[in-house]
Amino acid sequence: MKLNRRIVLVAVAVAALAAGGAGIAQAVGGGSEEQITGPAAEKAKSAALKAAGGGTVTEIEGQDGDGAGVYEVEVRRADGTQVEIHLDAQFQPVGQAADDDSGSEDEDGESENAGE
Repeated sequence: MKLNRRIVLVAVAVAALAAGGAGIAQAVGGGSEEQITGPAAEKAKSAALKAAGGGTVTEIEGQDGDGAGVYEVEVRRADGTQVEIHLDAQFQPVGQAADDDSGSEDEDGESENAGE
């Protein structure tokens, strides 16, 4: 009986550590961005294009904590610039920001090719 209890305790401890590690990995890795599909995606796309003044939607995802709203819609405008439109649950714009997923800026916000 003591052996069975030890096995159960070890299994519970391992499961707890695995769950905690997965949560930390997701938080640190930024893997919490949920892609939006279906009717919600279509509504978000339409609202974001209107707010951005046109362009092409490149990504629609759930809010990841770096802005207001429920949805984040990335739009590439005709001039090549990208903007992230933040929408609330009713698909109304609540903010926008320059798209920060392109990787073309360093931590200080300066272009990697500045001065060239």
